[in-house]
Amino acid sequence: MSISPLPGDASNDPTEDQTGRFVRQPNGRVRPLSPHLQVWRFHVTMWGSILNRAAAGALSVGSVFIVAWLAAAAFGPDAYARFASIMGSPLGLLIWFGISVAGAYHLTAGVRHLIWDSGQGLTPKAADMWTWVSVIAAIVLVVLFWAGLFMTGRVVL
Repeated sequence: MSISPLPGDASNDPTEDQTGRFVRQPNGRVRPLSPHLQVWRFHVTMWGSILNRAAAGALSVGSVFIVAWLAAAAFGPDAYARFASIMGSPLGLLIWFGISVAGAYHLTAGVRHLIWDSGQGLTPKAADMWTWVSVIAAIVLVVLFWAGLFMTGRVVL
C-alpha cells in the first residue's frame, strides 16, 4: 500500500522520483500520475461508470438474442414458434429481463451523462446524487415495464 513519505525521508520522496510515476500539479502538489486502488477509494460514481460499461456489454450480447428473434420471424411460423417457446421459458424470460435491466440502466446513465455534459451536477455530492438517481430510475423503469407485461397477460410463467 502506498503511503505518503515522511518529511525529510529522501528515500521515499516523490519529488525526487525518477520513474515518472509522479507529476507536479499546477498548484505545486506532487500526485501519482495515474491513481489506482491504493491511492483512490471507490465511490458511487465509479460504480456507476462500471455498471454503465457492463450494461453496454450486456446489451451487445443481448443483441444476439434480438437478431435471433428477427431471424426466427423471417424463417416462418414454425421457427418463430420454436424460438418463442424457448425464450418464453423461465430461462428465456430471465435473459429478456437481463436485457431490459441493461437497457434501462444504460438509458438512465446516458441521461445522467447528458446532464453532466451540460455542466450541471458536477460537484461530488451532486454527481453521487445523479448516479443514485440513475440506478433507482432504472430499477423503477424495469419493474414498471415487467409489471405491465405480467398484468396485461403478455408474459406468463
